[in-house]
Amino acid sequence: MVSASTITPERLKSLGRYNFPSPIEVDPDGIGIVAVGGDLAAETLISAYARGLFPWFNEDEPIAWWCPQPRCVIAPKSYQPSKSLRKQANRMRWQLTLNQAFDEVIHACSLPRSDGLPEGEHTWIHEEMIEAYTELHAHGFAHSIEVWDEVGQLVGGLYGLKIGSIYFGESMFHTASNASKLAFWGLMRLCEQSGVALVDCQLPNEHLMSLGAATVPRTEFLAQLDSLIGARSVQWQTGSHKPLSAAKLGSALPWKVQP
Repeated sequence: MVSASTITPERLKSLGRYNFPSPIEVDPDGIGIVAVGGDLAAETLISAYARGLFPWFNEDEPIAWWCPQPRCVIAPKSYQPSKSLRKQANRMRWQLTLNQAFDEVIHACSLPRSDGLPEGEHTWIHEEMIEAYTELHAHGFAHSIEVWDEVGQLVGGLYGLKIGSIYFGESMFHTASNASKLAFWGLMRLCEQSGVALVDCQLPNEHLMSLGAATVPRTEFLAQLDSLIGARSVQWQTGSHKPLSAAKLGSALPWKVQP
């Protein structure tokens, strides 16, 4: 398996057993689905992401690979937290961590939401997906950000993949008000400090758009993907970053690298 530090675009695209088709050629109308089948081996997933594809399917259904039109993205440098979120963070004793509870975060993201969404809305994060992304985490590609309250309870977080200078966001959760927004703010600051130029949010929704995400044409996203995955950025190794106080999210360099 290739390591997360090996980021040559051609090498990443050639991983796995499958030659994924061009989204523009097979999906000219922009429906979003590009291919069906294959597997969720680590090499397959890295190859797919390097081509702008991601898996999205329900349990007991064939694996479906998507590249939506348009694409939802956000540039970390352009992110601005709301005034209310800044005020809440400043008076909190909560902490953020990197890669300290990946298993707990991805399992929490797989649970039905408590914010009015239908039961089973997020069943696409099923056991097969959990196992696949946990393996990617072990290889240094998948990462989580956790939010802990003042008594050390996990109250929010997110996970996704980092390849070169792009982070592919997968899902987030919260059990306390604004905890996922704090995780997202923490992600933006970490990306900014690490040289990550773009965060792929995949599909737009009201929550992401309220955080400052925008949509771009699929052709524009794919055109810059090679340079993004081929660019160097700081590696997010487990244990490499000290816990971050939520109150310091607005400081110049909030995330501190362990010596």
